[in-house]
Amino acid sequence: MARHFTLTEANGLLATVRPLIQRMVERRRDMLVQLERQQEFDEITKSNGGGFNPRLPAEIDAALQDSAGDVSACIEQLTDLGVQVKDLDTGLIDFPSVRDGEEILLCWQLGEDEIAWWHTLGGGFAGRRPL
Repeated sequence: MARHFTLTEANGLLATVRPLIQRMVERRRDMLVQLERQQEFDEITKSNGGGFNPRLPAEIDAALQDSAGDVSACIEQLTDLGVQVKDLDTGLIDFPSVRDGEEILLCWQLGEDEIAWWHTLGGGFAGRRPL
């Protein structure tokens, strides 16, 4: 059974969660940069294959694996805390909770000072309502 958080517990956990989310978002951006570099390299090699550093593919792969590993580690730590990661790019997470006997999700994303939103299990970000 999933852990349920009170609003106070979830807000209290933000001190632990915020740096993990910040790192996850930053490392996800790094991944996207490396994927873009990889695509550019692929285009170079398809055209004529010349004029590139022969170590470039290995450098891109290593950087991509490093970033992906960090993102994965952050997600694992957040999940272990009982937090649901919803969006890697914006740092959107949910804390399972109960409101008036109904299971809900307390919703927070990077940049917000505290948890001020909630939604139903099927409501998602678009269905956020103020607490």
